Amino acid sequence: MALEVMARATTPIPLDIEFRVERGELLALVGHSGSGKTTILRTIAGLWLPSSARVTVDGSTWLDSKSGVNLPAHRRRAGLVFQNYALFPHMTAARNVMAAMDSPDMREAERILDLVNLHGLADRKPAALSGGQQQRVAVARALARRPQTLLLDEPFSAVDRATREKLYAEIIALRSHLEMPVVLVTHDVNEAQLLADRMVVIETGRVVAEGTTAEVMCDPQALHAMGIREMAAMLPAILREHSPDGLSRLDTETGPLFLPTLHNAPGTRVRVRILAHEVILSRKRPEGLSAQNILPGIVTRIVPGAASGVIVHVAIGDHEILARITRRAAEQLSLQPGDTVHAIVKSMSVARDHIAGAPQESQTNR
Repeated sequence: MALEVMARATTPIPLDIEFRVERGELLALVGHSGSGKTTILRTIAGLWLPSSARVTVDGSTWLDSKSGVNLPAHRRRAGLVFQNYALFPHMTAARNVMAAMDSPDMREAERILDLVNLHGLADRKPAALSGGQQQRVAVARALARRPQTLLLDEPFSAVDRATREKLYAEIIALRSHLEMPVVLVTHDVNEAQLLADRMVVIETGRVVAEGTTAEVMCDPQALHAMGIREMAAMLPAILREHSPDGLSRLDTETGPLFLPTLHNAPGTRVRVRILAHEVILSRKRPEGLSAQNILPGIVTRIVPGAASGVIVHVAIGDHEILARITRRAAEQLSLQPGDTVHAIVKSMSVARDHIAGAPQESQTNR
């Protein structure tokens, strides 16, 4: 059930893009406002027609400008979640979901609402729901179409940061139920790195980088398009315990990581997004520091960065983190691939929404 997209146009914005999303994969289209991200989603959904385009899903052609194929939007099995959710204000949550069904079924609508953690709220109208709950209704309505592809257009932009954290966790949990290709449009690099399997970075309608999240976050062109300070790596860990002093201990492949208390159960597997400019390197294990996290690793490569900086890739077991340091510091440490170093990460430098894992505390009905 792969989704294949090709679109080219000169107006209203220049567009020259091509990508493929596999079944069960979440691809993030990342770029600044006006880069063409939403236009691409509209092309897939049948809401806009470029001068040259082709869209196929699971071998079925939805759009092919060369052969004259252009299925109308209502015949394309695309579930689209808008930025503002676009719910019918006079309908209950269940009725909003049923509106997307070929054969409206209240029990099925309630089942889908349960799937997105809205149990017991089927009879509420949008005005009686929080922003996060409205977003979940929008997702439920998109799923009610039994889509061949799910399209998410900045779905978290209208909610506050705390709600966004909870919704990230829910999307991660929901993905185990999704078999179709998913395309997420976002300008938030953190969001893309936490949720996506692969990323396509767009600048003025063209692809400047494409690959896994780890590959893209090390790509100089992508970093230029997104902003160099966004360089980061995802480090897997297992939550071991919560301490009474307000820290949670996570175990990585080479040592413990202490972060402000997480609302997950011990044993939960998570991924921690660590920004490259927040990592300090030391040849020897330092003592007398306030920083709680000191992870031994091996330098795998050193990549020249912008101006006076370099990016040091440090293997932490089978994974790696990145350190953005000055060229002078790298020379003073005489760093070379194969060297053992200690990566120092402040506990308070990792934001709560930079941690991807299981659903967090009391998410239902928020």
